[in-house]
Amino acid sequence: MKVLSFLILTIFIGNSCVSQKNIDMSSVEITYSAMSRGYYQKIVVKNKMVSITKSRGEESVTNKIDGAQWARIVSEFKKINLETIPQLKAPTEKRFHDGAAIANLKIIQNGKTYETNGFDNGFPPAEIEKLVTLLVAFTQE
Repeated sequence: MKVLSFLILTIFIGNSCVSQKNIDMSSVEITYSAMSRGYYQKIVVKNKMVSITKSRGEESVTNKIDGAQWARIVSEFKKINLETIPQLKAPTEKRFHDGAAIANLKIIQNGKTYETNGFDNGFPPAEIEKLVTLLVAFTQE
C-alpha cells in the first residue's frame, strides 16, 4: 500500500511540475516602464512582438522578436514566481531623490495582473533582473 501511495504521489507531483513549465506565452503580456520628469520609456512584449515607446505622446515602434531572444525571455519568465512580484524589494532608493527614474514591471497572464512596486531604473530586484535586462536590451538595438 505504501508503494502504491508513493507511486501515485510521485506521478501527481511530476505532472504538476510539468504543467508549470509549459506556460502558454500567448496569454502573457510583459510591460516594463520607467519614467521621471524628463524621461519616459515603455517596453511591451507579447506574442513574439515588442513595442517600444521612448517619450510621452510618441507612437510606439513595434518589432518582431527573433527566436533566440524569445527563447531567452520565456526561459527567464518561467523562473519568476508571479505571486511574489508585488512583495519584491528594490535594492536601491535613488528614485526617492531624482537619482533614477522610477521603474515598474507588470505581467498580465490569463487576465490576472502581477505588478512590482516602484524600483530604480537600471537596478531591478534580483528576482526579475535577468528578465528586465532582456527587455531593456530592445531599446539599445
